[in-house]
Amino acid sequence: MTSRLKILIATDAWKPQVNGVVRTLTTTSELLRSWGHEVEVVEPSQFKTFAIPFYPEIPLSFATINHLVQRIRKFHPDAIHISTEGPIGLAARAICIRRKWKFTTSYHTKFPEYLKKMLFLPLAGGYSYMRRFHSRSSGIMVATPSLEQELRLRRFLPELNRWSRGVNLSLFYQREKTHSWPKPVLMYVGRVSKEKNIEAFLKADVPGTKVVVGDGPHRSKLQHDFQKAIFVGYRRGEALAEMYSQADCFVFPSHTDTFGLVMIESLACGVPVAAYPVIGPVDVITEPGTGALNDNLALAIEQALKTASPEACLRHAQTFTWEKSTRQFLSNLRNRHTGEPFTPARIEPLTV
Repeated sequence: MTSRLKILIATDAWKPQVNGVVRTLTTTSELLRSWGHEVEVVEPSQFKTFAIPFYPEIPLSFATINHLVQRIRKFHPDAIHISTEGPIGLAARAICIRRKWKFTTSYHTKFPEYLKKMLFLPLAGGYSYMRRFHSRSSGIMVATPSLEQELRLRRFLPELNRWSRGVNLSLFYQREKTHSWPKPVLMYVGRVSKEKNIEAFLKADVPGTKVVVGDGPHRSKLQHDFQKAIFVGYRRGEALAEMYSQADCFVFPSHTDTFGLVMIESLACGVPVAAYPVIGPVDVITEPGTGALNDNLALAIEQALKTASPEACLRHAQTFTWEKSTRQFLSNLRNRHTGEPFTPARIEPLTV
């Protein structure tokens, strides 16, 4: 008889933060629960927090080991997944190692590159910390083949397992273009922060209207420096899907994201993507008509507009489902006592 799993997820990224990691974890948790599994999330609101001086949107937690031990003992999970490398992740990792519990981790964010760009810290030090953090994991979940290859080259030794991403096709779909902005409409969606490299998009010498959807610590500077661009702030749900549909090209200028959920949301709305040929875009923009990759972002935008096929964008977006992503997550989990994967009977949905 099929039995449900009890899964504990420890994460420093959670609501009300707005980013791809939070969307991935919340969607995965909701789907797991709908399938009959029990999910306990240990997240920042359960602790005292303090704001990062250079990134006040992201709170760090004073995660106490004693409190976390009590949470784990009360829930008694079958599997423990540590999603982030911050204070909560560190506390959960320390507990698991001390008690010889097996756990999995995921590599969502290229923090060494972020810290180099924002604080000028050397890459070597950042990757040394990340290798150490993940070194005791029973398996690191990564979103793309190119990220897996890079981590192998950087000597990440634990097993690397694929955990892709999905898109909600009932929310993100092609809608009528209603804005009267001068065409082509070029759009960025995401956090407005230095490491996202939005300045490269706004500097690109291309005609049309540039729209930035989102907010963050770099917004005021970018608004001052690029006064012709339109900044609309955060959009969520239907309002976000409507915004995607107004674009003729979605521009993803980041060099440091490991996937980029916004790209497949854009594709699902029939909008092609222009990006650099780096981890994330090279794994997503793989089909003709879905966009263009180029080291010259202006050329990528021109090529994406020229070759765009809304039908191709939609077909490709349909290959990314949250159901498939969540099944991957389940198959990657390990029994916290034995380190073994769970049998198919344990991870099949109880209700669909």
